[in-house]
Amino acid sequence: MVAVTDLVAEAAALDAADPLAHKRNEFDLDADIAYFDGNSLGAPPKHVAERLAAVVREQWGGRLIRSWSEGWWEAPVRVGERIAPLVGAAPGQIVVADSTSVDLFKALIAATRLNPGRDEILVDADTFPTDGYIADEAARLTGRTVRRVVAEDMPAQVSERTAVALINHVDYVTGRAHDMATLTAALHGAGALALWDLCHSVGALPVELDGAGVDLAVGCTYKFLNGGPGSPAFLYVATKWLDRFEQPLAGWAGDRDPFAMRGAYEAHAGIARGRAGTPDILSLLALDAALDVWDGVDRGLLREKGLALGGFFFRCADELLDGATIPTPRGEDRGHQISVIDDDAAKTMAALIDRGVIGDFRPPNVLRFGLAPLYTTYGEVLRAVTTLRELRK
Repeated sequence: MVAVTDLVAEAAALDAADPLAHKRNEFDLDADIAYFDGNSLGAPPKHVAERLAAVVREQWGGRLIRSWSEGWWEAPVRVGERIAPLVGAAPGQIVVADSTSVDLFKALIAATRLNPGRDEILVDADTFPTDGYIADEAARLTGRTVRRVVAEDMPAQVSERTAVALINHVDYVTGRAHDMATLTAALHGAGALALWDLCHSVGALPVELDGAGVDLAVGCTYKFLNGGPGSPAFLYVATKWLDRFEQPLAGWAGDRDPFAMRGAYEAHAGIARGRAGTPDILSLLALDAALDVWDGVDRGLLREKGLALGGFFFRCADELLDGATIPTPRGEDRGHQISVIDDDAAKTMAALIDRGVIGDFRPPNVLRFGLAPLYTTYGEVLRAVTTLRELRK
């Protein structure tokens, strides 16, 4: 068995050689805290508070309502363009607006309209609950049925009845990553559309929406994108569908001429048709500022470090957590999260947090440790495992 001192030296060497180590200095993180919950709420970049204060003081306070015509109104599409490179999307396909749940609803209803004559929606059986809730309501409103299928079984389960399949790119409990290109191709082979939930992958691992031929996607921005609590979600509509994308929330912000105040809605010609109501400017511009940390980041290095952090977690766990059950895959078919089974997960996580190791848990028995490559260190990974070992004694 490797001694803890050897693992300490190994962690130090890995941190010293980390090409992304300098990014941690851009975040406002307490040096005494090891933060592993960026897969639920990302850490704040240091400059966001100052930028947001300037928005309140200079734009809202100084320019007042004039700010709407000085950049605010166009911000949902402009900020979407900043997210596009992180998910492998060409310009003009992403808008930042509303919440993940609202965007899922828009996308699901639109998908049934894009693919008429099919009466079924497939849903990833292990999906985050809100995806299933929204799918059930979308089906009820459109006269479809929902069938829950394990993501890997969808190629065998999809049929001529399937209008669209909703899949999470990364499983929020186990951290498993699904093969986007392969599953999308299988769905298309049966004439179904592919709608992907990117909440646990955007900002963590490379996503290639255009390359995989994805039809629609949604993602949140407050996890690995560090946009802040409640920051708005984004909606992706592939270019080939834009002129036919008819979402159910035909609000004024998605109209081709919002300030014409006509009596009848006419959808915007571009991705702005994915908007509904007035954007939350403060949250949106906080996200805009937070996205600065991604400037110049090599997505390949991001993925390489995320996998390496996970690999080091496995190594430490194998040496120090005798008999621990870890459902997260050990290969590259995982996101940047490690899950550990614990019979009293809520109590154990509370004890970890008391000791400065902040992760989270999912009932009934899963401890989750999110690995954010921009600021998580190998030394913190070792600290998490050694602290968990102390609690298991």
